[in-house]
Amino acid sequence: MHPSAAKFLLLIVAAASSFLSVASHGLPPRQLKRNASCLPHERDALLAFKENITSDPEGILSSWRRGRKDCCRWMGVTCSNQTGHVLELDLSQRNLAGQISPSLLSLEHLEHLDLGGTYLSGHDGRFPEFLCSFKNLGYLDLSELSFASRLPAQLGNLSTLEYLDLHNAYSLPSEVPPQLGNLSNLRHLDLAYNYLYTTDISWLVRLHQLEYLDMAGINLSTIDNWLHVVNMIPSLKSLSLSNCSLPRANQSLTHMNLTKLETLELSTNYFGHPIASSRFWNITSIQFLDLTSTYLYGPFPDALGRMTSLSFLGFQENGNSATMAVDLKNLCELETLLLDGSLSSGNITEFIEKLPQCSSRKLGYLSLNDNNMTGIMPQVMGHLTSLTALSLSNNSISGSISPGLQNFTSLEELSLSSNHLSGQIPLLPRGLEILDVSMNFLSGHFHFGAPYIGVLILSSNKITGSIPEKFCELQYLRDLDLSNNSFAGELPVCFSMPYLHSLLLSNNEFSGKFPSLIKRLSNLTLLDLSWNKFYGTLPIWIGDLAELRFLDLSHNMLHGSIPANITHLRRLQLLNLSFNNISGSIPQSLSKLMAMAKTHMPGPITNVPDYWNTDWINYGFLDILSAVTKHQHHKYGVRNIFYIVDIDLSVNHLTGGIPDEMASLDGLRYLNLSRNCLRGNIPENIGAMELVESVDFSWNRLSGEIPTSLSDLTFLSVLDLSYNNLSGRIPSGRQLETVYDNNPTMYDGNNNLCGPPLQRNCSSGNSDPKHGNEKASGENSESLFFYFGLVSGFAVGLWGVLCALLFKKP
Repeated sequence: MHPSAAKFLLLIVAAASSFLSVASHGLPPRQLKRNASCLPHERDALLAFKENITSDPEGILSSWRRGRKDCCRWMGVTCSNQTGHVLELDLSQRNLAGQISPSLLSLEHLEHLDLGGTYLSGHDGRFPEFLCSFKNLGYLDLSELSFASRLPAQLGNLSTLEYLDLHNAYSLPSEVPPQLGNLSNLRHLDLAYNYLYTTDISWLVRLHQLEYLDMAGINLSTIDNWLHVVNMIPSLKSLSLSNCSLPRANQSLTHMNLTKLETLELSTNYFGHPIASSRFWNITSIQFLDLTSTYLYGPFPDALGRMTSLSFLGFQENGNSATMAVDLKNLCELETLLLDGSLSSGNITEFIEKLPQCSSRKLGYLSLNDNNMTGIMPQVMGHLTSLTALSLSNNSISGSISPGLQNFTSLEELSLSSNHLSGQIPLLPRGLEILDVSMNFLSGHFHFGAPYIGVLILSSNKITGSIPEKFCELQYLRDLDLSNNSFAGELPVCFSMPYLHSLLLSNNEFSGKFPSLIKRLSNLTLLDLSWNKFYGTLPIWIGDLAELRFLDLSHNMLHGSIPANITHLRRLQLLNLSFNNISGSIPQSLSKLMAMAKTHMPGPITNVPDYWNTDWINYGFLDILSAVTKHQHHKYGVRNIFYIVDIDLSVNHLTGGIPDEMASLDGLRYLNLSRNCLRGNIPENIGAMELVESVDFSWNRLSGEIPTSLSDLTFLSVLDLSYNNLSGRIPSGRQLETVYDNNPTMYDGNNNLCGPPLQRNCSSGNSDPKHGNEKASGENSESLFFYFGLVSGFAVGLWGVLCALLFKKP
C-alpha cells in the first residue's frame, strides 16, 4: 500500500474511533451498556423495605417490582457500574410513611442514604440503630423524621461518615452523645431544632475536617467556653448556634483561628453586652452575619467597616440600644442590611450617606424599621438604585417622597409607613410589587401606575380624588387598603381582578350603589366598605362570593332586606351591616353560616393565603378591621383577625323575631341586634351558643321572659337587654351576676322584670319565672271580678232607690 494511502486510512480509523467514543458518552445513561446489574439479595432487601412502607402517595416505589429484576433502574436507587452493588438510596421529600426495615443491612456497600423529609421511623417510632452498622456510609440524612427516642451513641461508629443531617428529627428530649466526636471524617453536621441538650461540646474539637456545623435550638446555656471550643475548629466555614441560650460572646481569645468562616448565625441568644466587645468583628472572611435578637448594645466597632467580604448583616430586634457611626462605604459586597428595631436614633440622610458607594452597587435589601430615625427623606440616593426592597417604616422621617425613586428600576418593595411624610406620592417604578405608605400625611391624587403591584396600602393619609379606570389594569393586585382617606366618587367597573383577596375602603367618601366590581372578585376574602356613602340594596349575588370571610358594610345608606342567600357564605366569620337602613326580617337559614358554628370553625390559619402571614405583618396590615364588641371599639390585625366570629346588625329597621336558628351558631363570640324593631321572645335555646362573649338585644320590642339558659353561658362578659318589653323573674346564676356588676343598666327599661339583682320584688306567689305570668294573670282576673261585682251591686242598689222615688205615691 502506498504510504500516503496508509496514512489516510489511519486518519479515517482514528476519526471514527473518536466519533464513536464521543457519541457513546453523549448517550443517555439508560442507553449505555452496563457492566453489572442488581444483585439478587440486595434486590430482595429493597423489596422487604418496600413491604414496610404504609403510604406512598406519589407512587415513588411503583417501579420497585419483582418483574423488574434490575433494581439499579428503580426510582431512588443508584448502583456501581462495576459491581452492581447498591451505593445510594435517596427517597427524600417523597411523603413516604412506614417503618425503616432492617433489611437495609443487606446493602453492605451503601455509601449514601437520604430519607429526609419523609414520615419514616424505626420500630415504635424509635431511631433505627441498625443504621449505625454501615461500614461504608459517607452520607446520612434523616432530617424531619421525628424520632421518639434518644440520639444513639452508636452513631459514633460510622467512621466513614462525612455528612450527617438530623435537623428536626427528634420529638423527645435527648442528650447529644459525645461519641459524635469519633466521626473524624465529618464535614457537615446538622443537629438543629431538636429537643437536644448538652453540657459539654468539647468533643467538637476532634472533628478536624468539619466545615458546616448547625446546632441551632440546642440548649447550650451551661457552656461558657463555647467560643473557645469552636475557635479550635479552624476548618469551619459555616457556624449556626441560633437560639441556643448562649451566655455571652465576648470571651477573651489570644488568637482567632476561624479564618475560613463565611457564615455565622448567633441570633436569638441573650448576650447583653456591648457590641464592640464581641470577638467576631475581626473575622474578615465572614460573608453572612446574623445577630438578630442578641441584645447587644452600644456603638458598632470600626472593624465592621473593614469586613469587606460581608454580604448579609442581620441585626434586628435588639431593643433600640445600638448606634451606627461606622462608615460602610467600602462594603462593596453588601447585599442585605437589616437593622429593624435596633438603633436608638439617627438621621436618615446621614445614614444613607454612609452606605456602600461602589460601582458594583450590590445593595439590594435595606430595612431600617422602628429605629427612631429622624430627618428629611433624602431626595438623591443615586448610589442605591440597585435596591429591590427599601423599608423605613415606623420612624419620624419627614419631607416628601423623592421623585427619583422612579429611577430605581429594580425596586419591588417600598415601605414608608408610620412616618411624617407629606406631599403627593410621585410616579413609582413600574416593577414595584409592594407599596406601603400608610399612616403619613400624604395628600393629593394618587396615580395607579405600577402594573405589577400586588400589595397597595395607602391607608390613614389625606389622599383625595376618585379611583380611575386605570385601576382596572392592576391585574396582579392581591391586597388593596385605601381606608381612612378622602377618596370619593364611584368605584370603576372592572372586568376581572382574579387575585384580589382583600379590599379595604372604609372611612372615605365613596358613593353610588353597591359596587358591581365586587361581583367579579371570586377570590375575595376580606371586604370592608364601612363608613362611606354607598346606597341601594344588597345584591343577591353577594352570596356567590364563596371565599368571603369578613364582610363589613356598616355606616352606609343601604336599604332593603338582607338577601336570604347571604347565608351561602359558609366561610363567613364577620357580618357587620350595622348603621344602615336595612329592613325586613333576619334570614332564617343562619345555620348555613358554617364558619360560625363551633364544629365547622375554620380556625386561625385555615384557608389563609400564605402571604397574609408575611406581607400583612411586614406591610401595614397590623390593623385590618375595626369593630365594636363588648361595647368597646376594637381593632383587629393579622395576628388576631381570624378569631373574630361576629354578627352585628344593630341600628337598622329589622322587624320580626330573632330566629331560633341563631342559637345553632355555637361558635359565635359577639352578637349585636340592638336598636331595631324586633319582636317576640328571646330564643329559649340561646344557651347553646357556648362561646358567646357579648350579646346586645337592647332597644327593641322583645317580650316574654329571659331564658334561663342564658345563665349557662360561661364566657359571657357583656349582656344588654335594656329597653325592651321583657317580663318575669330574672334568671339567677353566678355568670349573670358578674355581668350585671360590670353593666348595672343591662335590664333598664323593662318595667315588668323583677327579682334580683333589681330592687323590684316579684309577688309572693311569683317565685317561678315559668309560671309567674300565669299567676299574675289569675290575680288580675280575681281583682277584676271583685271590682265588677262591687260596681254591679252599687248600680243595682242605686237603681232600686231611684225606682222607689219614681213610683212613690204623693
